[in-house]
Amino acid sequence: MSRRTAAKRAVRTADGVNPRQPCPCGSGRRYKACHGSAHGVADAIVTRPFEGLAAEPELIALREFVPSATAALPLAGTPRRPVTLATVLPMAAAALVRSDGAAFVGLQVQTRSGDLSRDVARAVQWALTAEPGEALSVVDTDDEVTTRLQDLLRADEPLQPQLHDDFAWWLPDGDQPTGDVALSLERANAAVMPSVRVSGSGVHAAYWVDAGDKAHLRWVRPEPEEQLLVAMARLAARDELNLGEGSRYVGSFRAHGLAVPVWDLDPELHAKEWTSGAEALAARLADELTADDTVLTDGERRVLNGLRSRQITLR
Repeated sequence: MSRRTAAKRAVRTADGVNPRQPCPCGSGRRYKACHGSAHGVADAIVTRPFEGLAAEPELIALREFVPSATAALPLAGTPRRPVTLATVLPMAAAALVRSDGAAFVGLQVQTRSGDLSRDVARAVQWALTAEPGEALSVVDTDDEVTTRLQDLLRADEPLQPQLHDDFAWWLPDGDQPTGDVALSLERANAAVMPSVRVSGSGVHAAYWVDAGDKAHLRWVRPEPEEQLLVAMARLAARDELNLGEGSRYVGSFRAHGLAVPVWDLDPELHAKEWTSGAEALAARLADELTADDTVLTDGERRVLNGLRSRQITLR
């Protein structure tokens, strides 16, 4: 090896990252063109923005399909004030501090950079210092700032979302909405579909929703997609990819790097009546995910191809 080649290979940034290696953020770009460049960060598309956080599946659910919910953010250190994560805020604000000093950050907002984690982190930092009555409409992109949500949260602590029937929590108790807030509240309440978080042994980030003529269960799974699909194919080949009578697997979508399987459910049954079925399915999936035998039968391979054909990508 020449001295010149050795010198090139030894190059490291102040963060200890080789500029020519893939960026640790997961964008797929070289570090020097992504977080190693002030101009590259805003343009880099991070396909799995919440990777490394125990809260990742819940964050994706709250971002993509849960209508009205809040969750206390497990901020690291000693923050100036608590910050509550929310699905939607008035006028789709990125963050706000209510008149009573309660701080909220919205997930279902328009973003400007390719890294959702970075945008949410900027909104959290704004909420920590903003004054009561202030709102942040859109997170401004600053190429010099690289703080991500992973830098602000306790990584091993999951979220505990609380679902609401409407958006009355936008306002402090006793306050009445006026003007644009009143109109935004009316429209948001009209769009809410009844939803329930289904939880139990091995069941996390699973949500039942009443869509009118039918009900669904959407379940954000943390496993690598191909590993999950293989496990699901084995179960489907045995007619075990269900939550019991009245349920039917219909497909899955990808959101922010994770797979979200979806089941149609009997709308006559309440969400709580699916808990035992979800727990049983979670146990069957866990067994398949840890199985030593990775060879699929011809029938299982055909089922696997069918599962792949019923996937769409949201983000």
